[in-house]
Amino acid sequence: MPAHAQQAAAVEAARQAFQYPSQPLLDALRAFGRQTQYQVLFDDALVQGRQAPAITGSFTPREALERLLAGSGLVGVSTQPGTITLRKAPQAAAAAADTVLAPVVVTAQAERGVATEGTGSYTTHSTRSAIGLGLSLRETPQSVSVITRQRMEDQGLTQLADVVAQTAGLVVSQNGNVGSDSSPIYSRGFSVDNYLIDGVKMLESYTSIFQSQDMALYDRVEIVRGATGLMNGSGSPSASINMVRKKPTKDFQASARLELGSWDYRRADVDISTPLNESGSVRGRLVAAVQDAGSYIDRLEEDRTVLYGVVEADLDAGTLVRAGLSQQRHDSTGHARGGLPAFYSDGTRTKWARSDSAAPTWAYSKRHSTSGFVELEHLFDNGWELKASAMRTLTDSDELVGYASSGNPDRVTGAGVGIWATHWLYQPHQNVVNVNANGQFDLFGREHDLALGVTHARTRRNGPHFTNWYHDGWSNAISNIFTWDGNDPAAPDNPTVGSGTMNERSNSVFASTRLHATDALSVILGARYTDWQRAESTHSLKTGSTTYSLSQASGEITPYAGLVFDFSERWSAYASYTTIFQPQSYKTITGRYIDPLSGNSTEVGIKGAFFDNRLNIGAAVYETEEDNKAIAIPDTFAPDGAQAYYATSGTKSRGFEVEVAGQVAPGWELSASFARNVTRDRLGTLINTTVPKNTAKLYTSYQLDALARGLVVGGGLRWQNEIYANNMGPNRVRLVQPAYTVVDLMARYPVSEKTTISVNLNNVFDKEYLTNAGNSYYGAPRSLRVALDTKF
Repeated sequence: MPAHAQQAAAVEAARQAFQYPSQPLLDALRAFGRQTQYQVLFDDALVQGRQAPAITGSFTPREALERLLAGSGLVGVSTQPGTITLRKAPQAAAAAADTVLAPVVVTAQAERGVATEGTGSYTTHSTRSAIGLGLSLRETPQSVSVITRQRMEDQGLTQLADVVAQTAGLVVSQNGNVGSDSSPIYSRGFSVDNYLIDGVKMLESYTSIFQSQDMALYDRVEIVRGATGLMNGSGSPSASINMVRKKPTKDFQASARLELGSWDYRRADVDISTPLNESGSVRGRLVAAVQDAGSYIDRLEEDRTVLYGVVEADLDAGTLVRAGLSQQRHDSTGHARGGLPAFYSDGTRTKWARSDSAAPTWAYSKRHSTSGFVELEHLFDNGWELKASAMRTLTDSDELVGYASSGNPDRVTGAGVGIWATHWLYQPHQNVVNVNANGQFDLFGREHDLALGVTHARTRRNGPHFTNWYHDGWSNAISNIFTWDGNDPAAPDNPTVGSGTMNERSNSVFASTRLHATDALSVILGARYTDWQRAESTHSLKTGSTTYSLSQASGEITPYAGLVFDFSERWSAYASYTTIFQPQSYKTITGRYIDPLSGNSTEVGIKGAFFDNRLNIGAAVYETEEDNKAIAIPDTFAPDGAQAYYATSGTKSRGFEVEVAGQVAPGWELSASFARNVTRDRLGTLINTTVPKNTAKLYTSYQLDALARGLVVGGGLRWQNEIYANNMGPNRVRLVQPAYTVVDLMARYPVSEKTTISVNLNNVFDKEYLTNAGNSYYGAPRSLRVALDTKF
């Protein structure tokens, strides 16, 4: 037996100290999962109303689980490595000890029973992203999507933008290369600016910086669509994106992945997790990734390096401490914030190759971030859980912006196009401290759930200011765009003209409770109290003057209310309501921040859960009313060079979403969704017409053991309806991108017990399409990637 297998077997057989009081079986299973690091799956109906006996002593995990389930009529069955599924025991074998749990060599650790790594699933058992309580997707009165580790590996989703493109109801409105502020993410008609890591919101006014996140260090991404002010302290009606880090495993596991693809794409990933002492009470994990890639767009090259290390230790049976450090570097050369002009000077449409670049050779984007964190978790004897965390993130973003989107070319001479150019240095430091607790309490003869939390977040930024877009003594003109190689004109002389500081802070507390009014009806209530402030100062070297601005909101209360009614064993109906309060970082053409977004959001829906929550189905209808909604003004900038916006009030956003995710049958995983959103202003006029109203997404994989043992094949499609922009080009006409569909295929085959080869063919039919209706920026052509995975 290999050394690591012997070590894993030793961990499985090792005795641990268990001291659990008599308590509801659900609470006992939670404690068991935390202490042993097993993922325990079950239908809520199986454990509801059951009591676990008290156990005290030294047991193996098998022995402890057997005692917890004694008299319940349930058994734990190892359905896959690292996972135990509870089922009703056959009468003839209910008392057989070997029925309780077959020997398991754990290859993946579950974080409170919801980690997706190693499960092979396209869904998760539960999430806390919506209201702070550990609820299944069916129990959560909002639309929740989860992109699991298996889904990311199947489709080769290495960047957050890749994940978003595959998520129900989300759209990347891409005007240029990803990682720019000109490529916002939209949900339900609004741009997404709520980004979280392990459930803690990243507080920063320039939120597009988080679009550069690499997925190597994350177990899954949880997306809650709709207003999430209860958890985030701000009620943006779009969505929140919560990236959940990988955690150390109690047994040894290691893997390496080498990936090659079109346009000189090269990437290598290494992931090692191991116990650091004999009992496994101290364990660590190291994740590293290196990427060197060209692009289908001329001159664009993207390099990435990712390093993540984390150590955790069990201080006792109920207390865990975890500390980690991560660093991500994303460097792009030939980077363009926009595409080439969509019209000639005579008003007719241009026609560019998809490879034609709008970037000069000197344009670049460097986004670096370093994050350190410490977490403490404690499980009390009464089942209550306390978690405290502190995180510090340092961001270093340097962008020399240049893109040939100004003007319209003469169709004969190629003259008439110019370069937009500026320089941004962006170096914020952010500190976040978060403490929350959750557990159960008894009232009126029933058990209810309660979550409490407090968060302090602070961001500070200092940096130089440069001239924006217009530079004395420099001509941005390109002599002939048809023969342009990106070298002329050279970058403008852009000296520092001033400096600025920004201090943003947020203090908030929240509480949420799930009251079990009856066996079938749950009432969820909550509120968050927030104090928020953003102070800025700008100093001009030319005048010697300093200007100050202050935006703040004190005592802002964001309420939340939801109902969930189980009208059958598998199906629930729900409704939820929350108000909207969202401080905005968008600026008008004068440089003034637009007032906070306000309004309310209502959602009703139906959800179903099948096969021990391995398959989740949901459908929702929603309506959101907003004031101070920010609308981008094309090719118009604020004084600091950022995109300029105007505010409109009385807008309404309405729509519906349908999603199916999980295991349809053994070996068959599916994710399918359809979303429709229509947003109108107070006069009933459609707005955000460059964002599709309708989107459909499908991805599925199936294990074809009958053809070749271990062979998995998969495929999917992404469809959207037409998008358009009015008043475009010299003749102020409508620019339309018709509806289109992109099809992807995948195959994976284990060439040996530990080595797997996979192939991804994207945009199989080489569909040509614009990613936005604002310029001529095209989506990626057909591409091929081949990956070799090895486990140790």
